[in-house]
Amino acid sequence: MGDDPRRRLGAAGERAAAAHLERCGYAVVDRNYRTRWGELDLVAYDGRVIAFCEVKTRRLDGRAGPPLHAVGPAKQAQVRRMASRWLAERRDRPHAAILRFDAIGVTVDAAGRLVCIEHLEDAF
Repeated sequence: MGDDPRRRLGAAGERAAAAHLERCGYAVVDRNYRTRWGELDLVAYDGRVIAFCEVKTRRLDGRAGPPLHAVGPAKQAQVRRMASRWLAERRDRPHAAILRFDAIGVTVDAAGRLVCIEHLEDAF
């Protein structure tokens, strides 16, 4: 991860999102799954639903805008492609009748402390 502050911020947001999902009864079955199109942040399963979760983290100062605003049509298409690859490659995955795409926005303060988590189920 090195000293890149954006990568550290993103990793912290993904950890907060994973903890949130676990509190909500999900098991995180994969993290940071890499494909040629990018990285699938989190894949979670609650016994009936596999949720492909795109996590966006922002600082409270708001210069980058609200985190969920960064999950536009291009990012949604990218996540769908990555999820398709994950489903094809992960033969040992849980099987679920319901597949869902969630967006999770994480906001932290200047010190990196969690301020807010917004979890939009079935976001796209």
